[in-house]
Amino acid sequence: MFAGAPAQATEGGLGRPITGLQATSYAGVVPPTPGFNLAIQYAYYSGQIGGQRETPIGRSTAIGLDAQFSLLNFTGIYVWPTGEGRWNYATAVAVPFAKVDVEADVRIGRFGLSTSDSESGLFDMTVVPVIASRHFSQTKHMSLALYIYAPTGKYDPDRLANVSLNNWTYSPTVSYTQLGQAGTLEFTTVAAVDLYTENNATDYQNGAVFRLDTLLIKRTKSGWGFGGAGGWIEQLENDTGPTADRLNGFKGHSLALGPIATYKTGKVEFSARWLYEFNVKNRLEGNPVLLTGTITF
Repeated sequence: MFAGAPAQATEGGLGRPITGLQATSYAGVVPPTPGFNLAIQYAYYSGQIGGQRETPIGRSTAIGLDAQFSLLNFTGIYVWPTGEGRWNYATAVAVPFAKVDVEADVRIGRFGLSTSDSESGLFDMTVVPVIASRHFSQTKHMSLALYIYAPTGKYDPDRLANVSLNNWTYSPTVSYTQLGQAGTLEFTTVAAVDLYTENNATDYQNGAVFRLDTLLIKRTKSGWGFGGAGGWIEQLENDTGPTADRLNGFKGHSLALGPIATYKTGKVEFSARWLYEFNVKNRLEGNPVLLTGTITF
């Protein structure tokens, strides 16, 4: 479970998701064995919006936006003791910490200036009250969940860099995992819609965003796994508010593809992925990196 990116297309040119980073291995499966799992994720993303395109950010707009994000995320997942059967359930909480560096040419009214800003600290936490997993067979699994992102990070509308989006976000999510070749081949896909509340500090309302993330991984007897990851983000609605209306709704989309590698030893599994973003509009464009370590207790 990835907690999302510390920027506000969507306000700030990014929103919660980074293309291709939301799907995790076996996302459609909640196992029948009860217990606590801990996932530690580190994401790095450097993206730009070049040219003369204006990007809404705080109480102003910017051109030539260049941003770097580092996100360290701790996710605790508890599997309920419901035993073996068609359904199993879990609950998750994510506590993320972020560092944000932004450079831009900022416009306030008729005036403009080049500036930079940095911020770090607790980012917006995520709560998933229930993840319900349906087992159609030993190889086909689906999970349903509602991810709730709370504005727990610090936010200042007069700053370029913030560690919060200053809104609540609700993401109904469907995940599907299918296993093949005696369980060594995994196909997982995660689909969700992000529904944002208004940022009251800027009167900016992000439109609903659809996202689809997919993993295909072949694991070997040595513990290593190799494959590919992909992502698609498509904004379904225009953003609204004084700034968004002036920018014709600032609707965005993006695609990403890249390799992924995993390694499992005992109850610990590591994974790393790198993605190349393309066909990007009204969003930051870059090359996301995600490193993950998962421990099963």
